[in-house]
Amino acid sequence: MAEVLRLLQGDDGFDAAAAVAALAAGTLGVSGLTVSLATGGDRAELMWCTDEAAGSFEDLQFTLGEGPGPEAMRSGAMVLVPDLALVRPERWPALSVEAAGLAARAVFSFPMGIGAIRVGVLTLVRRTAGSLTDGQVADAQVLAHALTGRALGSTVPGPDGGALLHAVVHQATGMVSVQLDVSLPQALLRLRAHAYSSGRPLTDVSRDVVARRLRLDLNGNGNGNPSPVSDKD
Repeated sequence: MAEVLRLLQGDDGFDAAAAVAALAAGTLGVSGLTVSLATGGDRAELMWCTDEAAGSFEDLQFTLGEGPGPEAMRSGAMVLVPDLALVRPERWPALSVEAAGLAARAVFSFPMGIGAIRVGVLTLVRRTAGSLTDGQVADAQVLAHALTGRALGSTVPGPDGGALLHAVVHQATGMVSVQLDVSLPQALLRLRAHAYSSGRPLTDVSRDVVARRLRLDLNGNGNGNPSPVSDKD
């Protein structure tokens, strides 16, 4: 971990530090890790992903708006789940149904922030069940703290910057908001509802909306054949 922290001190920008992430995952004894940065409210955008299992789980959390990561973001406290199969269904109802089909078995999320300032969340994913050791938890907290400083010292792209993995979701949210005359949070909720009900990733649904292959109604339904829309939509 000392080597990880040393490498993070480079001046190559936040994105360049992603090369350190795989080393960090190995040091912490997990299959992979993700780092997501806050972009407003309790939403966070994926910046780093070292493993397919970790990336799939993060995408599911983003789609559903629930799970260890979002909970850590909202609460400002670490959320440690050594076995997802043992989590009470009522804690994360939708996630408990969908997570069974993913390779992630244990998930550990650490908030990135200073006081009430929420910068993002560091999430560790393991393909097998099991707790982190006290040393690994301490190392992950140190890493989250270092990443907080790194993020605050860098420019974080905004929703329209194009650098964020889920920038297309923001664009689709804006389009749905205008088309249905609802608030942005309500528009995102309808996008998430459609993604969940159709069994598709939120990013894929958003791309269809942006490309005008899909238009949602007030219930979040859509059949992929939108009615003609004007330029102002």
